[in-house]
Amino acid sequence: MHDIKLIRDNPTAFDKALARRGLPPIAEQILRLDKEWRAMQTEAEQNQASRGKLGQEMAAAKAKGGDAAASLMKQMTESKEKQAVLEAEASRLRDAIDAALAPLPNLPALDVPDGKDASANKLVRAHGTPPKFAFMPKDHVALGENLGQMDFAAAGKISGSRFVVLKGGLARLERALGQFMLDLHIKEFGYTEVSLPLLVRAEAAYGTGQLPNFSDDLFRTTTGLWLIPTAEVPLTNLVADSILDEAKLPLRTVALTPCFRSEAGAAGKDTRGMIRQHQFSKVELVSIAIPETSDDELERLTSCAEEVLKRLGLPYRTMLLCAGDMGAAARKTYDIEVWLASENGYREISSCSNCGDYQARRMKARSKPKDGKGTRFVHTLNGSGLAVGRALIAVMENYQREDGSIDVPPALAPHMGGATRISADV
Repeated sequence: MHDIKLIRDNPTAFDKALARRGLPPIAEQILRLDKEWRAMQTEAEQNQASRGKLGQEMAAAKAKGGDAAASLMKQMTESKEKQAVLEAEASRLRDAIDAALAPLPNLPALDVPDGKDASANKLVRAHGTPPKFAFMPKDHVALGENLGQMDFAAAGKISGSRFVVLKGGLARLERALGQFMLDLHIKEFGYTEVSLPLLVRAEAAYGTGQLPNFSDDLFRTTTGLWLIPTAEVPLTNLVADSILDEAKLPLRTVALTPCFRSEAGAAGKDTRGMIRQHQFSKVELVSIAIPETSDDELERLTSCAEEVLKRLGLPYRTMLLCAGDMGAAARKTYDIEVWLASENGYREISSCSNCGDYQARRMKARSKPKDGKGTRFVHTLNGSGLAVGRALIAVMENYQREDGSIDVPPALAPHMGGATRISADV
């Protein structure tokens, strides 16, 4: 959600910022509604004040007696009816303003590059050297199926396409990856682990920006609850309708959850394997910060996600997304992309975003400054730390051996009961 005062003060700048997102001008339409709403509010306030005076006059008239009180009573009744009409119209206009603002994406930060798609994203840094094999490397599907530990056919019988059944060593490896990530973020980076509901109300999905625009990407139950597409939704909504003490910020939380996405916009994309599934596990990092520190907090959050890949010995690169490639709620986003041997290229494994006060306005999440004067909206940040399924793919492909077995990264050995290799027997 956007600050209407910002649009009033800088309508041209607002439209220019939306143009960077590929959207047409809308400030004039919003300000027209805003002008009508403010006029209606003023008229309602004036009418309310007049009613107060009429009430005083009526009380005096009753004390004196005569016909004046009856006339004033009629005026009071008419004023009350008018007040109801004015307030209803003001409410309608306020709803119209909110409806116009709700679908609009966040405004990109000034240091976000212009561009329509991923081709305009900027390389920030790269880490590690892609492995070289003396044999033709297999993709994760061939590796998993040859091990007898990755079964898409069985999942298809149970649930349909874009699901998988993992068994044995690969199931254990997936679990180990999630536990390793959690332990790293909790013990070394100071995040607080949270266990969360996987079903949320529409208000929660609206608060983080998944609704109303992206309802087709979500799964909805028959009771009106929504399956979470990411733990960002419940984690961030923990501060909804709250006033936080700035002395206790930043607030950093982490959760490992299943995530559910319909992939409505990905028909025909990545249909092979585990790259894009309806259900997957992800470790999510969320920070609640004050405006002055949120840019630094984004750098910190991104470095925490990168450290997972460093510890796993997986090559990666970090990209600054252009305005046209960012998610709707973000004002600035870094994508971390991991090397996949079978594709001879990089694939996204984490998006780390600073959403500014965009989500906080929708959720009514505020903070009280240290001087105790007034309140202001917090800044919210989120990032994958990491997507477990894609980390599994990267480990399988980058640590594969010619015989089809997979070496276990040393960092995962404590979570694998000391196992150092996954083979058909392990």
